[in-house]
Amino acid sequence: MEKALNRIHPISDPEATYFLQVSWEKDLGTGFGLLLSDCQCAWTGTVSEADISREAADIEMDREKYVEELRKSLIAGEESAGKYNFVIS
Repeated sequence: MEKALNRIHPISDPEATYFLQVSWEKDLGTGFGLLLSDCQCAWTGTVSEADISREAADIEMDREKYVEELRKSLIAGEESAGKYNFVIS
């Protein structure tokens, strides 16, 4: 299993710091787990392969391109810094 951990500052609360861990088996396209923490609380979730396909279809984006955008936004870290915004609600 591979994992990536990134520090994020959501645009919904720029002074806050959160840590986002993403874990996956083969690649993000087969599904992944999420762990979000503000160092006081933690939230977990999973995204299935079917969820990814459904979301790509909903926004009318090629599935492979959608998975690449997920990779850039969730695990690329410094490579994508400043290119993606997060909102915590």
